[in-house]
Amino acid sequence: MKYRVIQRVNPRDPKGSKKKYANPVNAGKLTLSDFAKEIAGRSSLTRGDIENVLINFLDELPTFLKIGMSVQLGSFGTLRLNLSSEGVDEDKEFTATHIKGVKVIFTPGAEFKEVLKSITYEEEK
Repeated sequence: MKYRVIQRVNPRDPKGSKKKYANPVNAGKLTLSDFAKEIAGRSSLTRGDIENVLINFLDELPTFLKIGMSVQLGSFGTLRLNLSSEGVDEDKEFTATHIKGVKVIFTPGAEFKEVLKSITYEEEK
């Protein structure tokens, strides 16, 4: 994986001095169709079959996350939703209007974490 060294403020110390940090270099974008084509090259299914499954997966994923389920994707990891909200002093004061946002949390599985440990790093010149 290539990286660049950039200067920025430490988000944990916004008033501190700027320091140099590694920043990943984006090597491009892989589309769903490209991804399906790569998988098709490793299986007996066609690119269209795989793309269909991936599209249906992506269509259904939000349905399960919205009802509060964690979606476990084998050794890849688990997806779940997390909320951010304003705080209140008493339970009875809290309403849904205090919820300010939702984000997807991805927790990688043990096998996927191991694969990530094998990444080698190279500074982009």
